[in-house]
Amino acid sequence: MELLPNDCLEHILSFTCPQEVCKFSLISSIMHSMADSDVVWEKFLPLNYQEIVSRLVEPFSCSSSKKELFVTLCKPQLIDDGTKMFSIEKKTCKICYLLSAKELSIAWGDNPLCWSWKPVQGSRFLEAAELITVNWLEIEGKIRTQILTPNTLYGAYLIMNVSHRAYGLDFAPSEVSIVTENKVEKRKAYLYHKEENELKMETLFYGNRMETLRMVQDEEDNEGISYPSKREDGWMEIKIGEFFSGKGNEDVKMCLREVGHRLKGGLILEGIEIRPKNV
Repeated sequence: MELLPNDCLEHILSFTCPQEVCKFSLISSIMHSMADSDVVWEKFLPLNYQEIVSRLVEPFSCSSSKKELFVTLCKPQLIDDGTKMFSIEKKTCKICYLLSAKELSIAWGDNPLCWSWKPVQGSRFLEAAELITVNWLEIEGKIRTQILTPNTLYGAYLIMNVSHRAYGLDFAPSEVSIVTENKVEKRKAYLYHKEENELKMETLFYGNRMETLRMVQDEEDNEGISYPSKREDGWMEIKIGEFFSGKGNEDVKMCLREVGHRLKGGLILEGIEIRPKNV
């Protein structure tokens, strides 16, 4: 391969993946030089990478190589005045977004009696939203498929936590939905999963009533009702649904709604993450 012209080698490497390029770079000094080429690494960047760079909160040096830019964008970067995070999956080179709570439409989100906007430890944004009290919870986010990787199956996840004063979040499941031009996907999910020691205490105090509630919960689990799962970053996530990005510019609506008319509070909302599904 080293006998091939440099531009031919670069062209071949651009059809592989970042991991393979790094392996090729270990073969020889010539391959190492080709593997660091801007021509190769530009192929792994999104087509609109220059626009993304212009929206970064922390400016990126124009003199840096395309490889350095790729490595930078593989780490979540704040964009659009800090209201979103953008990143590239290192293995697949596919686009990911995290929409902050500020980017979402939240029922009564501007009412200080219902929601509190403040810095939250561990959040990637300047402010997160903490639910004080409402009896109608509705959160909606939107994204256009044009800004995502084409022809990719995506998953949307509500990123949240619960405070020590949380109440009413486990009373009834919420409806989560993905709405596209050709499809509506709905499912149910609880906003709060009680710890095992709490369940034991409730069994002690409420006896048969708790057993009845467990039976009801088991029936709901069989119907596909899900609970938040813990993430490595300390937050929890609830799967809202999946959608296919296709080749067009479709509007995707991601929604969580709980209208049980029972007071609830203590939900801490960071945002909605949109990331490729590993299939």
